[in-house]
Amino acid sequence: MATLNSSNSLSSTFYLTGIPGYEEFHHWISIPFCLLYLGGIMGNCTILHIVRTDPRLHEPMYYFLAMLSLTDMGMSMPTMISLFRVLWSISREIQFNICVVQMFFIHTFSFTESSVLLAMALDRYVAICHPLRYVTILTPRLITKIGIAALLRNAFAVIPLLARLPFFPFCHSHILSHSYCLHQDIIRLACADTKFNIIYGMIVITMLWGMDSLGIFVSYVFILHSVLKISSREGRFKSLNTCASHICAVLILYVPMIGLSIIHRFGKHSSPLSLILMGHIYLLVPPVLNPIIYSVKTKQIRQGILHLLLPPKITRAVM
Repeated sequence: MATLNSSNSLSSTFYLTGIPGYEEFHHWISIPFCLLYLGGIMGNCTILHIVRTDPRLHEPMYYFLAMLSLTDMGMSMPTMISLFRVLWSISREIQFNICVVQMFFIHTFSFTESSVLLAMALDRYVAICHPLRYVTILTPRLITKIGIAALLRNAFAVIPLLARLPFFPFCHSHILSHSYCLHQDIIRLACADTKFNIIYGMIVITMLWGMDSLGIFVSYVFILHSVLKISSREGRFKSLNTCASHICAVLILYVPMIGLSIIHRFGKHSSPLSLILMGHIYLLVPPVLNPIIYSVKTKQIRQGILHLLLPPKITRAVM
């Protein structure tokens, strides 16, 4: 029976949802989405290129920023093809196996981005509280280990959720709530006992996001404690200003993430439009805004972009 269910699931076709009630405007709606995706890809690729090519940016803070750019793209790009297939009326269908792969990338990189933000909080803690030991503590080897450990931790946490899906029969409607696949969306369509997935999913969210957010909070408690010891007001402001970009990155990831999880689990009677809007904010806003925030708030990144876009003479005049 399990083999039959697995075969049925793997051959199942699901149907993605665009913007309900605005189907006739999908071609026009695709334009801002296209601009957002292009903006996110170009912004993050620019950050990666500048960090890779500018020797002055070969420091822990910028290595972590490069990791953030990679996770941003890893989280948003798997949804791009399926979204435009729906908006351009090519096809709403998605096969089960493709759906599982898409879920793996979305959820893995979503959790990994949270872990990278924790690593960036620790980077700010070391930079402010132990500035003389900053380079010796956060060596390139340690940073590489942190990045690999974050990716593996979250990938292995997601696998048990997705590994059970092929054994579920899907006898309810095969219409998904988004233009991409999410575990919390597809699990509600299963005609089987899904308690393990629901409970395990909540445990994973609580443990991973909870541990990361707690680590970020504790890091900033120590940072504030250290900053308040600085005698000059200018010194305190300068130290806190180095954390502003990171705080914004934390907010633009966690606020939509928490909102989407709450709507999926408790907002059964909420408007489908609000659910879809929150889903797109969750996947598109961080990749678009993070490069902008760090470009505006970080002088070295801003200088790197100017060097990339303008001739040297003009760049020196602007700076």
